[in-house]
Amino acid sequence: MQSLSSLPSTIGRTATIVAVVAVAATVAAFVLARVGASQTIVFIISAIALGALAMLIGQGTDQLGQRFGPGATGILQSALGNLPELFISIFALRAGLVVVVQTALIGSILANTLLVLGLAFFVGGLRHGTQSFHAPAVRSIATVLLLAVAALAIPTLATAPGAPDAGHATDLSVIASVVLLIVFAASIPFSLQGGPGASVAHEGPGEAAWPLPLALGFLVVGGVGAALTSDLFVEALKPTMASLGLSEAFVGLVVVAIAGNAVENVVGIQAAAANKTDLAVSLILNSSLQVAVALTPALVLISLILGGGALTLVLSPLLLGAVFLAALLAAVIVFDGESTWLEGLALLGLYVIIAASVWYGPPIQA
Repeated sequence: MQSLSSLPSTIGRTATIVAVVAVAATVAAFVLARVGASQTIVFIISAIALGALAMLIGQGTDQLGQRFGPGATGILQSALGNLPELFISIFALRAGLVVVVQTALIGSILANTLLVLGLAFFVGGLRHGTQSFHAPAVRSIATVLLLAVAALAIPTLATAPGAPDAGHATDLSVIASVVLLIVFAASIPFSLQGGPGASVAHEGPGEAAWPLPLALGFLVVGGVGAALTSDLFVEALKPTMASLGLSEAFVGLVVVAIAGNAVENVVGIQAAAANKTDLAVSLILNSSLQVAVALTPALVLISLILGGGALTLVLSPLLLGAVFLAALLAAVIVFDGESTWLEGLALLGLYVIIAASVWYGPPIQA
């Protein structure tokens, strides 16, 4: 059994710092909530805790990837990296924050496809100039993402006033969700065989793999901590955002989406900065894809049994147009297998414009 005194030397300095911050922030969030501290303070500390716990999950996933290969790593990174967002969404649905959850899911796709990919290309381009990656594999991910976004658009178009399925938003959303989950399940064996969905394991020079129980322990602690802290995060979300006068759409599209994607935000940009562009692009686009074909349809079905309001795939014209343009722009940019800092800046610019478009919406009510 790994002793606490030798743990830092085994897991390394970065993982040690992440673990300390995750535990400290999680404990602090619960203590502050217990003593009745300001909801704004609880919100900030719980957001920090969720980010650190997401990085903790990323560290454990990374270590398992060294044992099980790149295909399994891609699936683990995408699935476990979205755990904080899953828990946040479940608690938000129970609280009746359906609009926040819906915009957060779309915001997650936008944040990964525009913000994180844009930052990765921008930082990597400034440090290394034009970067290249395996075009066929990345094109396949981008193409499937575009197709998944198109599938998400159908319920919106089919249930519009005068359309054939008007009044059946929930029914059509359930059908589309089941189909998307079947596609996701079918993609898992393909990714495990090293197909275009698989990301690449980290190549840390001279880094010894952690003992398997330790890697699993990181995943368990990170997952349980994220589940518990998400409840605090959501409880403090409404009063904090109401006090700041932020719109419900902006909170979901930007605040919650970024808080739930800490793994991709950090790991993807670090990989691009280290000139591991294949890893960066695969991880970032894979995360967007998993949100579209797995997390979103799963939450549609889960919402039916939570009782806080049914989540559907019927989007506003703005959200539908934004997510489709984001997927299309990302597909066009990665098509040639090269990236530059200017392309990254273009992606970032579109994200800022989309975020600004929901800034002036009606404020969230406490």
